Order: sequence, then C-alpha cells, then structure tokens
Amino acid sequence: MTKIIVTGAAGFIGSQLVEVLLQQGEEVIGIDEFNDYYDPKLKRKNIAHLQSLPNFTLVEGDIQFLDWQSLLKDVNVIYHQAAQAGVRASWGKSFRYYTERNISATQVLLEAAKDAKHLKRLVYASTSSVYGDAETLPTHEGIYPQPVSPYGITKLATERLCGVYYKNFSVPVVSLRYFTVYGPKQRPDMAFHKFFKSVLQNEAISIYGDGQQTRDFTFVSDVIAANLAAATVPQAVGEIFNIGGGSRVILSEVLDMMEKIVGKPIKRNYIEKAMGDARHTAADVSKARKVLGYQPQVSLPEGLTQEWQWIKSLY
Repeated sequence: MTKIIVTGAAGFIGSQLVEVLLQQGEEVIGIDEFNDYYDPKLKRKNIAHLQSLPNFTLVEGDIQFLDWQSLLKDVNVIYHQAAQAGVRASWGKSFRYYTERNISATQVLLEAAKDAKHLKRLVYASTSSVYGDAETLPTHEGIYPQPVSPYGITKLATERLCGVYYKNFSVPVVSLRYFTVYGPKQRPDMAFHKFFKSVLQNEAISIYGDGQQTRDFTFVSDVIAANLAAATVPQAVGEIFNIGGGSRVILSEVLDMMEKIVGKPIKRNYIEKAMGDARHTAADVSKARKVLGYQPQVSLPEGLTQEWQWIKSLY
C-alpha cells in the first residue's frame, strides 16, 4: 500500500483521482479548503461516498497553513490538483486569489516536499493555458509558453517553481499540462457543464466569439490515467507533458454533437469574445505517449454522453 496525498481532493479531477486510488487499495489523505469559487456543496457531494472508507482521510484547510511536516510523514506520492481555476475570472481584483492559491500555496508545498524523506513523486497539474495563442498546432512541450491570461501566468510561474525545486533540491516533480478537461463532476463554470445545464433549463447557450474556436478536449478518466503513469514511470521525473484528448474540434461542431446527444436543437447566443481565451488549442502528446505510455481512450461523443447523463442526475 502506498501513502498518497491529493490536494484539491473534492474538486472535479481530484475527487475522481481519489476514488481510483482508493479502489486500487492505496491509503489517501485528501486535502481541500472548500473555497467558494463555486458552490462548496457540489464539492462535498463529489466525495461524500468516499468519506466512510477506512483508507481515506479528509483534511480541510488552506495549503499555506497546514502542518506539512506531520502530513508528509511516510507519504510516497503527492498529486497536486488544487488551484484557483478559470481564465475569465482571473482579471481584476480576483487576481490575488490566483497568486495565493496557485503560486504561494505551491511554494509552501514544494518547500515541505524537499524535506519529505519518503517522497518518490510530486505530480503537478498544469494547464494548456500556459501556451496562450501558440504559434504551432499541435503544440509540443518545447514551444515557448506565452500565456494570454493572468490565470495562465500564475500556472506557468508555478510550473517553473516546480522546476526550480527539482533542479536545486531534487524534489521529484512531474508537470502535466491538461488540455480542456471534461466529463462527470465538471465544474459549473466550465463550458460543457453550462451548455448541458442550459439545455435542461431550455435556455439559449452563450458562446464567446464566433464559435469557430477550436479546442483539444480531454476526458477526465484519461487525465487520471496520465497522473497514475506520471507517478510511477521513473523517466518522468523533472519532465513536462501535454495531456490532450487526441483530437482538435471546432466548438460549433461540438454543439452539433451535443444536439444529437440531447435529442433536440440547441439555441445559441453569440456574445463578445472573452479576454484571455486562446483562439485554438491542440496537444502534441507524442512525448507523453513515448514516456508515460499515455493513450487517450475516450472519444468526444462517448465522453459528452457520460457528462450529459451526470448533468441530468445532478439537476
């Protein structure tokens, strides 16, 4: 049995990662501060069914103020999923939450990790937002990152911090750049969740810009598989990997796909392009395929169907 910490354990990805780890018989300490970026009740619902399990301990609190020395005793792996997410909310006064919860919190965790005697791996959840409007599509990890949002800047700074602690203190860090993750338990501020909810409520969905933007959509179970590989493959330490879904799709085509899934036309309301949104994203996952054995398994129609079933059960 491995002893594991998952930060952001009640979130969209974190809660499903915790569940898989517990199913594998691991001992998991989940950490979450249940902040109000979105309804904390949804986060509590994400992990309610896990809290009675003997191998799971939930710690509620801010990463910056926890007793890491005792938490990290005998811990072998940290999956650092906690972050202040969202591109559009990162402008203006909210920016301080991004610097605190992304940069400062991760620095505290890395500082503790460098003294953790049993730590074999720290897997950091980064984002494709570090690339901004990438000059090359699909984008490989060697492309110079040029974020176009304050959120992307804090995630790139945090990724670089991980690199500094690896180089200077040999903290065994791996960074995964997620490309637009979707699926059951998706955050309510994310596009597919909002779209499906609008369909249920018979409202028009709001589309930023002209609907011709493209995204590489990655199903949540594929992201979890990438995390598990990143924690075990020896050659992964000190590296950065793109984690994408394997196909770049135009948003308007996704909406056509959704119409087939929900069985009715979707009303569309085009609004002004959002600041900080990259026009196109596409992941070159050849490095992850080669080193981690990563291969996305869930197609977009299949993944959207799963998310639709979950949305219907939620509302």
